[in-house]
Amino acid sequence: MRLNALSRVELAVGLLASAGSVAFVSALIELLRPYMPVLSLGVLYVFAVLAVAVIWGIELAVIVSVASMLAFNWFFLPPTHTFQLRDGANWAVLAVYLVTAVVVSALAAQARRRAEVAERREREASVLAAMAGDLLAGTDLADELDRVGVLTAGVLGVPHARIELGVEAPEDGETAYALAIGGRRVGTVLVGLEHALDAEAAERFLPALASLLAVELDRADLQAEALEAEALRRSDTIKTALLYAVSHDLRSPLTAIVAAASGLSNPEVRLDRGDRDVLVETIRVEADRLNRLVGNLLDLSRLRSGVAAPHPELWPVDGLVSRALDQLGADDARVNVELDHDAPPVRVDPVQIERVLVNLLENALKFSPAGSTVSVTTETSGAELLVHVFDRGPGVDPGLREAVFEPFRRGDQAAVRGAGLGLAIARGFAEVNGARVWAEGDHTGGHFVLALPVADRSPVLA
Repeated sequence: MRLNALSRVELAVGLLASAGSVAFVSALIELLRPYMPVLSLGVLYVFAVLAVAVIWGIELAVIVSVASMLAFNWFFLPPTHTFQLRDGANWAVLAVYLVTAVVVSALAAQARRRAEVAERREREASVLAAMAGDLLAGTDLADELDRVGVLTAGVLGVPHARIELGVEAPEDGETAYALAIGGRRVGTVLVGLEHALDAEAAERFLPALASLLAVELDRADLQAEALEAEALRRSDTIKTALLYAVSHDLRSPLTAIVAAASGLSNPEVRLDRGDRDVLVETIRVEADRLNRLVGNLLDLSRLRSGVAAPHPELWPVDGLVSRALDQLGADDARVNVELDHDAPPVRVDPVQIERVLVNLLENALKFSPAGSTVSVTTETSGAELLVHVFDRGPGVDPGLREAVFEPFRRGDQAAVRGAGLGLAIARGFAEVNGARVWAEGDHTGGHFVLALPVADRSPVLA
């Protein structure tokens, strides 16, 4: 440690300690002089020099070396209390002591510097390792910059450091240091003007920090690109599935409508009243089927784009079920409803929840054997009102109870037609209303549950 690197307080303490060490050794030699040759005791000053060299550096150690030899000459070499020497050989002894003290102080100071460098490098390496662990663990880089600044300040020997990505102009009272690697500027370190960096530490640490930040920035960019690619892949999958659904589920009813209309409009075809009614009914049924398919596609698009905002109202569950049954037409006769009339009301969007119930009921009827019934029951469970829909169909395989709610997921039965959108739309509308829908295991057939949030029953003061 050089004298100009010491603060005034550190320099004052070093000077006092140096004078005290010389005085202590001199007193020790005075105590030992009756028992040992005085010339042999002069080597004790080396310990004073060594202690000062290790703690305060070679400059003060050299001063202590010279002061020690002068004190040894003044107090112990005849004639005492003068700097003259009666025996010429004592000059050689003093010279040897002085050279030994200077060499020892130099070696001690060098060992101390090496230990300090090794300690700083170990600290820098541990800080970089900690930063790498935090940054590469998947945390957001912007959230970690404050902690990186604290660690960087400790390495650079300043009380505070601020890290900013890219080029950042320093504020008043700050100095900016570039974080660059390979000609690429990745960030800026900003410290107070009144604080000087440890130049050696900055030369080693800042390029390593810049490399670490560059790797994290590249990783974040690659992750964003991967997410974007995955989103595009999913979008392409949905588009492909949509085209598949359109090509199959639109073509079939359109073919039936065109064929029926052609039969009705062909003057060469003689049709009785019954045949004409059958063709007209075919057109009506297939048109309704097309209308439902287009409606499902539009609903799915609204849910995907996040514009299906609910308009909640207070409704009893029997009112919601009644609205859903009205949409089933003649099939409502196959639905057996057993509701708890004491069930609490729910606060939901009635149009959207009606659509959820209609899709669940249509799904149950579709997979039930002809002539069988579908049951609807309710129960209250905590803050939710559960609507159970039972059918006598094949049920849902345990491994597919989540998959059946994916868009374009069709039933396993070949005879069942549909685009596979009903359950996906049911779950989507349920979730935007704070409700849940899922498939249960039931050995008697299919079992779906709609959990609606119960309305708040806070007492109202009269």
